[in-house]
Amino acid sequence: MKNIFRYPSIIVVLCLGIIGVMIVLYSWQLFPFNSQVESTDNAYVRGNVTLLSPQVSGYITDVKVQDFMPVKKGDVLFVIDDSTYRQEFLQAQAAAAQAQVTLQNFEQNRASSAASLQLAEAELQSAQATQSKATLDTGRNGPLLEKGLVSKTTGDELHAALLTAQANVAKARASVNIARQSLALVEANKASLAAALKATQAKVEVAQINLQHTQIVAPSDGQLGEVSARLGQYVSAGTQLTSITPKVVWVTANFKERQLSGMAVGTPASFTVDALNDHTFKGHVVRIAPAAGSEFSVLKADNATGNFTKISQRIAVRIELEPGQAQSDQLRPGMSTVVSVDTSQAPAS
Repeated sequence: MKNIFRYPSIIVVLCLGIIGVMIVLYSWQLFPFNSQVESTDNAYVRGNVTLLSPQVSGYITDVKVQDFMPVKKGDVLFVIDDSTYRQEFLQAQAAAAQAQVTLQNFEQNRASSAASLQLAEAELQSAQATQSKATLDTGRNGPLLEKGLVSKTTGDELHAALLTAQANVAKARASVNIARQSLALVEANKASLAAALKATQAKVEVAQINLQHTQIVAPSDGQLGEVSARLGQYVSAGTQLTSITPKVVWVTANFKERQLSGMAVGTPASFTVDALNDHTFKGHVVRIAPAAGSEFSVLKADNATGNFTKISQRIAVRIELEPGQAQSDQLRPGMSTVVSVDTSQAPAS
């Protein structure tokens, strides 16, 4: 041992070797550095960033907000020229009113057709009564005519009266059929008129919706992003005007697949945020992704080749903050974090 201390360079080499081995053991979390706390710096603060766009086209007549302003749900942010949409709404209302009047007139037409049918049926009954009388008269005077007690002229008159009565019955029956067809035609038109009324009412609702959409309002409480809309700018449906970010945020941490063995929903977690001087926040695991991130990519890696190299995959874990923590209102979506999850405290499955 005394001989070793005579050579300081050997001591330095041994120390460097021990330090190197310790670094490797720590990097791979091997004994004596293995721990049940899983950590990753592949983690970010996330939030529901909503892009706001109009549903109608037109010129912007008013911009009521500026970049990064806080807004409340229902606040009017932008106004689009509504002159065209207002006229379309009035036209749709007029068309609906006309269709309503037409449907109301249907009842009057139906009542008139029903009255015409009743009149035709009454005339048919009258003609049938006349025919019955003519038939009886002819039957009573037939024997008298044969015996010469009634003149032939009288017999001809009775026969002519019978033929006229039969013709009148046929005419009355035809009138009844015509009246029934007219009534059926009027009743069949009711469905068409009702459908036309519903169509015009639907156009009124669409025109009203378009008119309401000339005002772009905040869908929720939050803070606006950069406002790209300008006064007098022509925008079409889908044009991005700004974005809104609610206060609710969470952390998405991408752990290596080997780190998930003891992780479960409800496991306590903590994380530090680079932008807040590594301030520590508390949270817990609420959801674990059903697949690795590579499975959600558009172009998936094809490893069926001879030069395959195994790459540790990442699984996204969603972590929600515990309520009432200091500086939590300063968290912004996109901030980088370092997350630690203590798998030793995972709930029993």
